[in-house]
Amino acid sequence: MLALGVGLPLDAFYQWRRHWRLLLRVELATCLLVPLVGWLLLCTPPAQLLSPEARIAIALMAACPSAPLILRKAGKAGGDASLAGLLQVTAALLAIVTLPLLAKLAEPLFGVEGWDVLPRQVALQVGQVQLLPLTLGLLLRRCCPARLARWRLPLDRLANGLLVLLVLAILVRTAPLLLAFVLANGLAVLFIVLLVVISLGLGFGLAGSTADRGVTAALVTSMRNPGLALVLANTYAGTVPGLKLGILLYVLITVLVSLPVLKRSQGLGLRTS
Repeated sequence: MLALGVGLPLDAFYQWRRHWRLLLRVELATCLLVPLVGWLLLCTPPAQLLSPEARIAIALMAACPSAPLILRKAGKAGGDASLAGLLQVTAALLAIVTLPLLAKLAEPLFGVEGWDVLPRQVALQVGQVQLLPLTLGLLLRRCCPARLARWRLPLDRLANGLLVLLVLAILVRTAPLLLAFVLANGLAVLFIVLLVVISLGLGFGLAGSTADRGVTAALVTSMRNPGLALVLANTYAGTVPGLKLGILLYVLITVLVSLPVLKRSQGLGLRTS
């Protein structure tokens, strides 16, 4: 997030004046519509066959907006990185309000108790992981742009390298357990794929006709925040076995499903323009 803040244009957060209608539509989708659609899917008769850990993982990921890596993926997938930054930060701030409200809704809907999610819990997680390093990067770029111009590429490469190492370490450590989880929860895979496809459709449908906005909005709506979901899982469902594997599976399926769709839509957008 620090590297992304250093590379983000300084006028990124002034775009709300030009895109406030798009901002409202996409934030409504990512913070409320995706969670509600996901929870409605979990209330269908086939969803009753899902294991408890799969149901909770899907419900948590659907409820947690503002994935930390939306900015990076927006730039690589042909989206608008500046608009993605605005949408991501806005979603992170809105999650401070929407997640506690959704937690209250989840108790009667799923018959659970004790999910008393507090706004300060959400604010602490998104503040530490996203807002603080992103803001620091923006301030550094504003204060010493000439010096950071030389360090921007090495810092970005360092961030990419650390990300790759982290992903490889997680996959190596969890691969046998993850495979066993997938084999035991094949129906959960279908539900996650369906929810990701619906989330992508919401993003494209609400973005308008511009290709880069469509890609950006689809990324914001489909990619959820696994870090925040893991914090809530540890706090309120720490005794549920396999829950963290369900969250990891959701992340992997999102990447596998969304990137080909986004690349195809990017190509279509370039040809039509």
